[in-house]
Amino acid sequence: MADYSHPETLVSTDWAASHATDPNVRVVEVDVDTKAYDEGHVPGAIAWAWNTQLCDTVRRDILSKEQFEELMSASGVSPETTLVIYGDNNNWFAAWALWQAKIYGHADVRLMNGGRKKWLAEGRELSTSVPSVQRTTYHAKAADLSLRAFLPQVQQASAARSSGLVDVRSPQEYTGEILAPPGLPETCQRGGHIPGARSIPWGKACNDDGTFKSADELRALYGGEGIDGSKPVIAYCRIGERSSHTWFVLKYLLGFDHVTNYDGSWTEWGNLVGANVEKGAAASAKG
Repeated sequence: MADYSHPETLVSTDWAASHATDPNVRVVEVDVDTKAYDEGHVPGAIAWAWNTQLCDTVRRDILSKEQFEELMSASGVSPETTLVIYGDNNNWFAAWALWQAKIYGHADVRLMNGGRKKWLAEGRELSTSVPSVQRTTYHAKAADLSLRAFLPQVQQASAARSSGLVDVRSPQEYTGEILAPPGLPETCQRGGHIPGARSIPWGKACNDDGTFKSADELRALYGGEGIDGSKPVIAYCRIGERSSHTWFVLKYLLGFDHVTNYDGSWTEWGNLVGANVEKGAAASAKG
């Protein structure tokens, strides 16, 4: 992992197995289906439910500063804690949690490379015990909104072609063939993609075992679509979780200076009255 710009933002499954119960470490599992945690998890890990504990359940938004502080406090986390997050879908929802932790200034937060998939494939120990944690009083920093893109920024970036827009959804969502992956409720009125966006599905950043591809492979993947860090980058998907994974790759593994996650994503853009959309496959970035 030393070839990444910030290798300290990842830990191996070996590291997690050795340190999960350290007093200054808190390991957290975040999955699309929280039942997976109950069936067996990294010994010492706690669980966060992405759809209730990692978003505002009243209005569409990420956690407020006060809600984030409550989650950290209830999880026994202090600002000095090493927070290690992992989950299913190659750490898709784990990256969503890490993105919010970085927004609120948690200094040491990392992903377990390979996530739940790699842990299971290696036949590592699973626990069904829920560890008891001692509540803390966590004080977060003010939200760092330089990590988050809002609609006006995206509209300006699309119109002026001033940022690299990365659509990390499936090719079928990008072209407008489908509005959302099968069985998922959040949808839109129009299919397609934001004008000017490049299609680089989030899963292409991962190997078959769930770990991230090498830095050279990632540079080739994104650079082949004109995303090389020479101008700001905005990643988006359908509701912001998949794009947080790509945001992590670009910011921490490749070290791009100006990367934001547009968590409004296609369910916002695709429902806007009067918004332009593009359909079909994009022309080659080199064409």
